[in-house]
Amino acid sequence: MILSMKKGNKAIVMTSVLLLIAVVFLVLSFLKKDMINTANINSDIESNNSIVSDTQSNDSISNTNDTSVVSYEGQARSMLTGEWVDEDTARSVPVAVMYSNIYDAMPQSSISYADVVFESLVEGGITRLCCLFENQTQLEKIGPVRSCRTYYLMFAKEFEANYVHFGYSEYAEKYLKQSKFHSLDGMVYCNFYRTDDRVAPHNAYTSWDGIMESVKEKGYPTVYTSDYTSPFTFNTDDNKDIVIQNGQDCSAFYVGYPYNKPWFEYDNQTKTYKRFQFEAPQIDELNGQQLAYKNILVKYVEPQYYDNGTPNYKVSGTGKWLYITDGKAVEVTWVKRSETEGATRYYYSNGEEVILNQGKTYICQVESTQEVNITYEQ
Repeated sequence: MILSMKKGNKAIVMTSVLLLIAVVFLVLSFLKKDMINTANINSDIESNNSIVSDTQSNDSISNTNDTSVVSYEGQARSMLTGEWVDEDTARSVPVAVMYSNIYDAMPQSSISYADVVFESLVEGGITRLCCLFENQTQLEKIGPVRSCRTYYLMFAKEFEANYVHFGYSEYAEKYLKQSKFHSLDGMVYCNFYRTDDRVAPHNAYTSWDGIMESVKEKGYPTVYTSDYTSPFTFNTDDNKDIVIQNGQDCSAFYVGYPYNKPWFEYDNQTKTYKRFQFEAPQIDELNGQQLAYKNILVKYVEPQYYDNGTPNYKVSGTGKWLYITDGKAVEVTWVKRSETEGATRYYYSNGEEVILNQGKTYICQVESTQEVNITYEQ
């Protein structure tokens, strides 16, 4: 009996041991599985943390310069307007065309397509315009085209433009012969034509295809060099204009040229300044549109005269400048180190560079003694 009980106890002990081993095995298996899962989870967390870190890094870059990192596939910012254009247009050097601006030349053709317009006095109190175009391949009638003056050529050079004119003054000739000025003279190249609807010499026209044919014939560049930078620095925020701080309200202003008596009026709906001269809106013959500009720059320069009384202007050095945009006007400073090289730069009184709003720009070059009458809102 006692022996029988011992055998039974032995059987119980063995069973208990086996059960204990099974339990330990199950526990170990569970722990191993949990450790594997934990390792996988930690690995995922590390991976996610890496992604979060990269995202934070990109956000940091984005926040450092909010809009400059924005880009659109196949597009780049224009050197002339700061707006998004296709990459080919952004890389293309502009064409600068000399426009007649007397009453007999009105209305002008294709002028509303120019991104930048430069106006200055020539002889007899009249003005001429130098208009910068950016890859306007559709234009078939551009003009009327008139002759070159030295300071217009210097302006075009700042943009590395191919410079279209019909003749030149004797004082401009020496510059036009220099290879760094890409001259296209209508008196030499045949890609010009005259119309019979107005008197000569205000009836000479060209086309975009005709200009490009002459550019190719001369071997002039058609794209910017890799190190080129625009004379203008533009606002890169596509959703909000830069507001001039401490500027005066400017609803209209009169430039003071004696012959055409031009002025600009601010349109609050389009936030542009509309152009008037000869007591009427200045329009484009081809589309009937009135000329309008986002930025107006009034540049004061020292007048100089050649022996025969032909005007010239000192375009290097430094001087006063008015910047007008979005209904505000402020006085700034212009600086240019060389007459024939480099670009004009613009600075506020505190030394900060002037940032232009995106859009078209009109530049009025006036004599330093000339009055620009600005009408301020009350």
